Amino acid sequence: MSGHQPMHGEKKSSPRKIKKRQILKREIQRNKKLAAVYFILRLFVIAVMVAQFLNRDFQNVFLCLLTLILFTLPGIIEHRFQIDVPDTLEIIILLFIFSAEILGEIREFYVTLPGWDTMLHTVNGFLAAAIGFSLVDILNREERIALSLSPFFVAVTAFCFSMTIGVIWEFFEYAMDCFFNMDMQKDTVIHTIRSVALHPEGRNIPVVIEDIHSVAVNGVTLNIDGYLDIGLHDTMKDLLVNFLGATVFSVIGYFYVKSRGKGRFASRFILRRSERHPLTEADE
Repeated sequence: MSGHQPMHGEKKSSPRKIKKRQILKREIQRNKKLAAVYFILRLFVIAVMVAQFLNRDFQNVFLCLLTLILFTLPGIIEHRFQIDVPDTLEIIILLFIFSAEILGEIREFYVTLPGWDTMLHTVNGFLAAAIGFSLVDILNREERIALSLSPFFVAVTAFCFSMTIGVIWEFFEYAMDCFFNMDMQKDTVIHTIRSVALHPEGRNIPVVIEDIHSVAVNGVTLNIDGYLDIGLHDTMKDLLVNFLGATVFSVIGYFYVKSRGKGRFASRFILRRSERHPLTEADE
């Protein structure tokens, strides 16, 4: 008898699994840079997770597992919803997740590197605007939907989507600080405060105190050079840079629609409807 015959107990791969393997190999060959970035980042995360497990820091182990799960989201969106995620956008999303969870939280870049959190919120505003723009643009291009939106309206919608995501994230940070005793809304040391609560007659007139260089809590002087603001400045800064990132991409998106999709830079960040489902490729 010729050919390989499966022995007793040997599992035979189903045709669907074989198709998926073929598709995966084909995708890796098409997107070698994306595959390399994905592999390297996963390798780093797994190494960090093992180190955190040996240190018995199970909260960081959970963050590593969460990171690995988040890495799979772009691929799931592509295959489940027939959406083509550009390689540039997907690589930036992977780097963003790695920078926020592994470098920011576990390696404590949020504390040790000034501006790290600001940089990530700016990128988040840009990416969220790109995703919001893509959702509207896909509907705008859909022939089955009687929808024809102006470039300005598409850009404004993308901007509003990004700002909404930014506000919801700040709600999340506030909730984590209040209910789980975290400090996601980082404190800021300031030297001037203005408050109507300090007015001796209780009037709606702010009392200004300047040149603050020390503050005491319950009679104990804190080791800081100024007054400790508990998150307000951090929240407003995050929303401001989110605003800047959203504005930048909204302007880019406006001219992209205005030129009927000829912008090469914008096309690197805009999702598109796939012409056919990936699983059907192996059927041909």
